[in-house]
Amino acid sequence: MIEHIFADNLLAGRVAFVTGGGTGITGGVARALAEAGARVALVSRKREHLEPAAERIRAGGGAALAVAADVRVYGEVERAIATTVEQFGRLDIIVNGAAGNFLCRAEELSPNGFGTVVDIDLKGTFNVCRAAFDELKKRGGAILNISATLQYLGTQMQAHAAAAKAGVDSLTRTLAVEWGGYQIRTNAIAPGPIEDTEGMKRLLVPALKDKLRHRIPVRRFGRIRDIEHAALFLCSDAASFINGAILVVDGGQWLATSRLLSPE
Repeated sequence: MIEHIFADNLLAGRVAFVTGGGTGITGGVARALAEAGARVALVSRKREHLEPAAERIRAGGGAALAVAADVRVYGEVERAIATTVEQFGRLDIIVNGAAGNFLCRAEELSPNGFGTVVDIDLKGTFNVCRAAFDELKKRGGAILNISATLQYLGTQMQAHAAAAKAGVDSLTRTLAVEWGGYQIRTNAIAPGPIEDTEGMKRLLVPALKDKLRHRIPVRRFGRIRDIEHAALFLCSDAASFINGAILVVDGGQWLATSRLLSPE
């Protein structure tokens, strides 16, 4: 796979605020933004989960700040935004990647379990966008929400996460319309099965994994690097006329899943 796709220093001078940026998909996105020249604030509930990721970015020559904040609590998000601006002087890019999920049948799902996932994924996304608005409107910027493909079909044991991500998609489109006049672009990425994430390693047994891979038209799982590339594009000036898009990065998996007949 070609690794060096984008111009050097693609995002030089920009400052990015990445929630859930310590590990997984958004950890990779944060690292990629830093490699492209952006200064990056990594945000999660516990600073100790972020500091190793921030240190890896610094070791690679980038600039990174670890900031503790619970995206469900608006005041904490406001303080994290203020800390980022105080440290780096501006704010240009928001990546909303904080998320919660677990497998549970709807009839066994507690109201608290449902509400917790919606609060993290949907309310947290709104809180960050709203808290960042005053800074973003000063010079324009890019908001990138990490969505999913769960909500496109009836995904079993995912009533909570699918509902939350459907809300994220709707919020993405609404903010694109309302805030586009401030030169704030709002887009989303909907990742499909990403092989090198903890969720895939934990949830899929080998037999199920092989079956799922066969149902992906390109016959492979995604990698975090695939999401990084999509994120760099949407956050860069190359996507300056893209606003309100939800970019599905899944090798065509959800389209194939929706067919009546299997590939065989």
